[in-house]
Amino acid sequence: MTNQEMLRHIDHTLLKADASWEGIKKLCEEAVAYRTASVCIPPSYVSRAQEAYRDLPICTVIGFPLGYSVTSAKLREAEEALAAGAAELDMVINIGDVKNRDFSRIQSEIALLKKTAGSKILKVIVETCWLDEKEKIRLCGIVRDAGADYIKTSTGFGTAGAVIEDILLFKKHIGTQVKIKAAGGIRTKADVETFLAAGCDRIGASSAVALLANG
Repeated sequence: MTNQEMLRHIDHTLLKADASWEGIKKLCEEAVAYRTASVCIPPSYVSRAQEAYRDLPICTVIGFPLGYSVTSAKLREAEEALAAGAAELDMVINIGDVKNRDFSRIQSEIALLKKTAGSKILKVIVETCWLDEKEKIRLCGIVRDAGADYIKTSTGFGTAGAVIEDILLFKKHIGTQVKIKAAGGIRTKADVETFLAAGCDRIGASSAVALLANG
């Protein structure tokens, strides 16, 4: 896969708490120039970015980064993000619900967010660093049955990011209708190549454009 082909799978990302409009503009301009899959930015910048870069797919985050917002708050976030021009939503599940084994609650929340998103893309962040293998497998079924478009490994704000073992586990259990996104700790060209080869359709990264732009 060429560098240009790899860039088509990158969600060019800036989600730091101190992200400025200048930083968001730079991110968007790089995404346009190198034709990344999307930019992933804070909800507060979606409207401004959409107005400035109308042909650029804009992704934003819901319930980020801890996931324990009440469902009604996540739904409101999603509604406002979509109204502002977001084309993709990356939502964080409530890890407490996993630990409480309240799996029906998780599935219901994902399904509600997907209903709200409609034809727009919904990615579900399960934050693998806090899950055991059985929980990861169970969540594959929940994400699939709730109708989401992607399962995503991490926020990048947890105790660890994406690992290949989780991608292989997802690929085994997620089915054919749900795609996989890896995020968190992907910092080299070799990382990008490895995760794409393992079965990811998207990579969330802040440094991928710098790594791949000149290849």
